[in-house]
Amino acid sequence: MRVVLAEDLFLLRDGLVRMLEAFDFEIAAAVETGPELTRALADLAPDIAVVDVRLPPSHTDEGLQCALAARRARPGLPVLVLSQHVEQLYARELLADGVGGVGYLLKDRVFDAEQFIDAVRRVAAGGTAMDPQVIQQLLTRRRADDRPLGRLTPRELEVLELMAQGRSNAAIASQLVVTERAIAKHTSNIFAKLSLEVSDDDNRRVLAVLAYLDQGR
Repeated sequence: MRVVLAEDLFLLRDGLVRMLEAFDFEIAAAVETGPELTRALADLAPDIAVVDVRLPPSHTDEGLQCALAARRARPGLPVLVLSQHVEQLYARELLADGVGGVGYLLKDRVFDAEQFIDAVRRVAAGGTAMDPQVIQQLLTRRRADDRPLGRLTPRELEVLELMAQGRSNAAIASQLVVTERAIAKHTSNIFAKLSLEVSDDDNRRVLAVLAYLDQGR
């Protein structure tokens, strides 16, 4: 599996390269600036891009903007964002197109190699890998100004947040210590209240929810 990695800090970039290679990923390119990332994504057609949000020369949101531009040029390009911050505007745009794998992890909440590698593999396969704090911020913003989301019960909101992290019904049931049948009922209620078609595909289901959360921003 070929990876383009964008991280401006040398030690972190080198550490990520070594970690990915240890788990049999091929590093197509490891770059440190936005222009380098743009060229690598256009020229190398990787299986996944792992990008920091803030890259030179702007040190603002250049990495995320480069990833969005690459996804417009190549719809479905899997992108895993690795950042210290939640950039809400561009995060919503990335999550809302509903095509291809997406992830957003906060650097200080990645606690071991297995967690990170699992996220890379999940996103590369077309799934989602969302830090709960990222989802919480997006959901909190939507709750304040969206009536349909306000119809959800506290338990349904809890299930929705776990769904948005890419978790299956079985995984949600295990975490909440309830039956899988109970989670299936909550899921059905969530989609009914949000007027979203139920899908058997967990990843599409999550992306549909995230796309809904982005509407009307």
